[in-house]
Amino acid sequence: MGRNLLMSSLENASFNILLQILFRCVTFIINAWVIRNVGHEVIGIMNVRLLLLESTILFLSREPFHRACLGQKGEFNWNQVINQIWLSVPLSFVLSSIFIYIWLNILPLGHPEHSSQYTFGCWSVAFSCVLELCSANMMLVSQLYCFVKLKIILDTLHIFIRTIIFISIIVYDRSAALIAFSVAQVVSIAAIVVSYYIFFYWYIKCKPLYAKGALKTRFLSAKTLDTLFSDMDDFNFISLRDFFPKYLGSINSCFNKKLNTLTLSFAKQGVVKQLLTEGEKYVMSASPVMTFSEQATYDVVNNLGSLAARFVFRPIEDSSYFYFTQMVSRDLPLYKQDRNKIHESCTVLYQVCKTVSSIGLIVLVFGLSYSSTLLTLYGGEAFVASGLPVTLLQSHCFAIVLMAVNGITECYTFATMTSAQLNSYNYLMVFFSISFLILSYVLTYVFGPVGFIISNCINMFARILHSVHFINDKHKDTDHRPLHGLYVGKLFLFTLFLAGCICKASEHNLSKNMLTHIAIGMVCLFFVLLSWSVENKDLLKKIYAKFTRTEENKVSTD
Repeated sequence: MGRNLLMSSLENASFNILLQILFRCVTFIINAWVIRNVGHEVIGIMNVRLLLLESTILFLSREPFHRACLGQKGEFNWNQVINQIWLSVPLSFVLSSIFIYIWLNILPLGHPEHSSQYTFGCWSVAFSCVLELCSANMMLVSQLYCFVKLKIILDTLHIFIRTIIFISIIVYDRSAALIAFSVAQVVSIAAIVVSYYIFFYWYIKCKPLYAKGALKTRFLSAKTLDTLFSDMDDFNFISLRDFFPKYLGSINSCFNKKLNTLTLSFAKQGVVKQLLTEGEKYVMSASPVMTFSEQATYDVVNNLGSLAARFVFRPIEDSSYFYFTQMVSRDLPLYKQDRNKIHESCTVLYQVCKTVSSIGLIVLVFGLSYSSTLLTLYGGEAFVASGLPVTLLQSHCFAIVLMAVNGITECYTFATMTSAQLNSYNYLMVFFSISFLILSYVLTYVFGPVGFIISNCINMFARILHSVHFINDKHKDTDHRPLHGLYVGKLFLFTLFLAGCICKASEHNLSKNMLTHIAIGMVCLFFVLLSWSVENKDLLKKIYAKFTRTEENKVSTD
């Protein structure tokens, strides 16, 4: 197979970053319009309660199977992998039934005027989750065979359809916001599932024609066809039936014991990780800590504060996880594996650590001086009048530094742990989860909504310590020290400190002159990026060389 896993991961990360920017921009615009025209309560119900239901079902039913199967294409036969991934569908149906009961009968709503729409929304979200997992098999295949642009195109289509339907209904009837959200969710997911099946039906039909040199189409160039079909001799699907479960004579032959064990390990880990990821929303939903209006304010600020995590860190983590699972074997010590692969993977981890930690520090320094400006531009003077939104966003800036480090170190840890190590870590994650929920509940009563962020910071710091210990222990018998990438350069730190002082002075003296304050920040950011580029010129040269070589290879094949 001639596909370049590193370049595929980099390309996937790049496209995902752009997609996340598009998605968040659309979401922010819609949220701003809803806040001004419908009310805070609806935003709280949609973005906290209903989206929490969706993430809970999807994460617990999809994540364990997807992560377990992602690195197993060469170890098990495809029938076992496909059978395994399809188990997520009945699991999602069971989980949907359980969580719908909890959402409708146990979690308080407090708004009788929204009760019927809320019920419809819960059922719609659950149905969309089950429907989405009917294409989990094809999502896995598309990622393993590096169909990067397919996922980007379909995710963009999902955003477009959901936005158009939601806006169309809500403009017609502003009182039907939750109905609009629910309908848009189901229709957009259905479009994605159908599109996956249509694409692979076309691909399977056209692959033999391409091999014979007889494939012609008005819609795709020869270059695009080469990208899709070249170096795909190991793509052995000959019919859409190959994407569906098959009975292979016995239960033992249908499912691989080792793959089942790995899936169970990720399932245990998934429960804990979901509590850590969405813990504050569970606390808000299960206790009268905040009203829906306050939840909406927290959610808006939380989304703004998580821009770096959503736009940059999450795509990098997803692509890095895929890359590390392909380059590093879980079950062999490093000295028994391919030295070139280990050297390359350590170099990538070093460079990614340096990059994400630098981004986190930039967000922290400039976020402290520009939180008020950003929130004023987004929600107006009335939105920031209480001071709480600004405090929340500035607190998020501290959390982002920890998010950056925790994301990549935990990514490598999960990608290279053995099944036994994953099982052991699950017990530690249980402790982290319980501690996090208790801290969230207690600190919220002490510090208000800021308590959620403080508890999250404490939790992430503890997880970072564990991941750092694991990575150092894994590389102790080698010459590689990938975590040294967390130490950013002195010139960069000095420039960043100086820029922070200038921007803070600008905030105090030029707060009423917003354009001048923003201009000063842009100049400071330029010099900060310039100092980082000077200290990391070798890394930039390598990235440039990688992309240049890729373009030359593409030209030579045309």
